[in-house]
Amino acid sequence: MSMQNEKYDKLRQVIDAHKGQSGALMPVLQEAQGIFGCVPMEVQEIIADELGTTLSEVYGVATFYSQFSLEPKGKYVCGVCLGTACYVKGSQKVLDRLCKELDIPTGKTTPDQLFTIEATRCLGACGLAPVMMINEDVYGRLTEDEIPDILEKYRIAQ
Repeated sequence: MSMQNEKYDKLRQVIDAHKGQSGALMPVLQEAQGIFGCVPMEVQEIIADELGTTLSEVYGVATFYSQFSLEPKGKYVCGVCLGTACYVKGSQKVLDRLCKELDIPTGKTTPDQLFTIEATRCLGACGLAPVMMINEDVYGRLTEDEIPDILEKYRIAQ
Protein backbone atom coordinates (compact mmCIF):
# COMPACT_ATOMS: atom_id res chain seq x y z
CA MET A 1 0.00 0.00 0.00
CA SER A 2 1.36 3.41 -0.95
CA MET A 3 1.97 6.18 1.54
CA GLN A 4 -0.78 8.24 -0.13
CA ASN A 5 -3.31 5.40 0.25
CA GLU A 6 -2.38 5.10 3.92
CA LYS A 7 -3.08 8.81 4.36
CA TYR A 8 -6.52 8.48 2.75
CA ASP A 9 -7.30 5.45 4.93
CA LYS A 10 -6.32 7.44 8.01
CA LEU A 11 -8.52 10.34 6.85
CA ARG A 12 -11.50 8.01 6.50
CA GLN A 13 -10.89 6.67 10.02
CA VAL A 14 -10.87 10.25 11.35
CA ILE A 15 -14.09 11.03 9.50
CA ASP A 16 -15.75 7.85 10.81
CA ALA A 17 -14.75 8.80 14.37
CA HIS A 18 -16.47 12.20 14.04
CA LYS A 19 -19.38 11.35 11.74
CA GLY A 20 -22.73 12.34 13.20
CA GLN A 21 -21.21 14.66 15.80
CA SER A 22 -22.26 18.29 15.91
CA GLY A 23 -19.37 20.49 14.76
CA ALA A 24 -17.45 17.57 13.24
CA LEU A 25 -16.04 19.63 10.37
CA MET A 26 -13.42 21.58 12.36
CA PRO A 27 -11.76 18.59 14.06
CA VAL A 28 -11.84 16.61 10.80
CA LEU A 29 -10.17 19.49 8.94
CA GLN A 30 -7.58 19.87 11.71
CA GLU A 31 -6.70 16.19 11.60
CA ALA A 32 -6.70 16.17 7.78
CA GLN A 33 -4.22 19.06 7.83
CA GLY A 34 -2.04 17.01 10.19
CA ILE A 35 -2.18 13.97 7.92
CA PHE A 36 -1.59 15.73 4.58
CA GLY A 37 0.20 18.92 5.67
CA CYS A 38 -2.57 20.90 3.99
CA VAL A 39 -6.20 20.47 2.93
CA PRO A 40 -6.16 20.15 -0.87
CA MET A 41 -9.37 20.08 -2.92
CA GLU A 42 -9.49 16.27 -3.25
CA VAL A 43 -9.32 15.96 0.56
CA GLN A 44 -12.07 18.58 0.93
CA GLU A 45 -14.24 16.61 -1.51
CA ILE A 46 -13.84 13.41 0.53
CA ILE A 47 -14.64 15.26 3.76
CA ALA A 48 -17.76 16.82 2.23
CA ASP A 49 -18.98 13.48 0.82
CA GLU A 50 -18.27 11.50 3.97
CA LEU A 51 -19.72 14.08 6.39
CA GLY A 52 -22.76 14.66 4.18
CA THR A 53 -22.13 18.36 3.77
CA THR A 54 -21.40 20.57 0.79
CA LEU A 55 -18.00 21.19 -0.71
CA SER A 56 -18.66 24.92 -0.45
CA GLU A 57 -19.11 24.62 3.33
CA VAL A 58 -15.86 22.66 3.71
CA TYR A 59 -14.01 25.10 1.43
CA GLY A 60 -15.51 28.07 3.27
CA VAL A 61 -14.24 26.85 6.64
CA ALA A 62 -10.85 25.81 5.23
CA THR A 63 -10.30 29.24 3.68
CA PHE A 64 -11.75 31.29 6.54
CA TYR A 65 -9.38 30.06 9.25
CA SER A 66 -5.70 30.91 8.77
CA GLN A 67 -4.60 27.66 10.44
CA PHE A 68 -5.63 25.77 7.30
CA SER A 69 -3.64 25.74 4.09
CA LEU A 70 -4.91 24.54 0.72
CA GLU A 71 -1.37 23.93 -0.52
CA PRO A 72 1.67 22.39 1.15
CA LYS A 73 3.88 24.92 2.91
CA GLY A 74 7.60 25.14 2.37
CA LYS A 75 10.24 24.15 4.90
CA TYR A 76 10.64 27.86 5.70
CA VAL A 77 7.51 29.99 6.07
CA CYS A 78 8.35 33.67 5.58
CA GLY A 79 5.75 35.92 7.18
CA VAL A 80 6.03 39.65 6.53
CA CYS A 81 3.98 41.83 8.86
CA LEU A 82 1.67 44.26 7.10
CA GLY A 83 0.22 45.67 10.33
CA THR A 84 0.08 49.44 10.64
CA ALA A 85 3.46 50.04 12.34
CA CYS A 86 5.31 47.76 9.93
CA TYR A 87 3.46 49.02 6.89
CA VAL A 88 4.26 52.68 7.52
CA LYS A 89 7.93 51.71 8.02
CA GLY A 90 8.14 49.97 4.63
CA SER A 91 7.08 46.35 5.05
CA GLN A 92 5.39 46.33 1.63
CA LYS A 93 8.80 46.97 0.02
CA VAL A 94 10.23 44.08 2.07
CA LEU A 95 7.39 41.80 0.94
CA ASP A 96 7.78 42.87 -2.69
CA ARG A 97 11.53 42.14 -2.58
CA LEU A 98 10.91 38.74 -0.98
CA CYS A 99 8.47 37.86 -3.77
CA LYS A 100 10.97 39.05 -6.38
CA GLU A 101 13.88 37.10 -4.88
CA LEU A 102 11.88 33.88 -4.58
CA ASP A 103 10.01 34.45 -7.85
CA ILE A 104 6.62 33.61 -6.33
CA PRO A 105 3.62 35.69 -5.26
CA THR A 106 2.43 36.07 -1.68
CA GLY A 107 0.63 32.95 -0.46
CA LYS A 108 2.62 30.57 -2.64
CA THR A 109 5.46 28.09 -2.15
CA THR A 110 8.62 27.80 -4.23
CA PRO A 111 8.71 24.80 -6.59
CA ASP A 112 11.50 23.22 -4.49
CA GLN A 113 9.18 23.39 -1.43
CA LEU A 114 11.81 25.39 0.45
CA PHE A 115 10.01 28.73 1.00
CA THR A 116 6.42 29.89 1.45
CA ILE A 117 5.57 33.61 1.55
CA GLU A 118 2.76 34.88 3.76
CA ALA A 119 1.53 38.39 4.45
CA THR A 120 0.62 38.56 8.13
CA ARG A 121 -0.97 41.00 10.48
CA CYS A 122 0.67 42.22 13.68
CA LEU A 123 3.46 39.95 14.93
CA GLY A 124 3.68 41.83 18.23
CA ALA A 125 7.09 43.35 17.55
CA CYS A 126 5.99 46.83 16.51
CA GLY A 127 9.09 48.45 18.02
CA LEU A 128 11.17 46.50 15.50
CA ALA A 129 9.10 47.50 12.46
CA PRO A 130 9.22 46.41 9.75
CA VAL A 131 9.31 42.78 10.86
CA MET A 132 9.55 39.44 9.09
CA MET A 133 9.53 35.97 10.62
CA ILE A 134 10.99 32.88 9.00
CA ASN A 135 9.60 30.01 11.03
CA GLU A 136 10.57 31.06 14.58
CA ASP A 137 13.35 33.51 13.59
CA VAL A 138 12.44 37.20 13.87
CA TYR A 139 14.04 39.85 11.66
CA GLY A 140 13.38 43.44 12.62
CA ARG A 141 14.16 46.93 11.33
CA LEU A 142 14.41 45.36 7.89
CA THR A 143 15.20 46.98 4.62
CA GLU A 144 14.46 45.37 1.29
CA ASP A 145 18.19 45.14 0.55
CA GLU A 146 18.70 42.68 3.46
CA ILE A 147 16.37 40.06 1.95
CA PRO A 148 18.87 38.31 -0.37
CA ASP A 149 21.40 37.70 2.45
CA ILE A 150 18.70 36.48 4.84
CA LEU A 151 17.38 34.00 2.26
CA GLU A 152 20.90 32.79 1.50
CA LYS A 153 21.33 31.69 5.15
CA TYR A 154 18.39 29.32 4.74
CA ARG A 155 19.50 28.08 1.34
CA ILE A 156 22.95 27.25 2.72
CA ALA A 157 21.37 25.38 5.65
CA GLN A 158 20.14 22.79 3.16
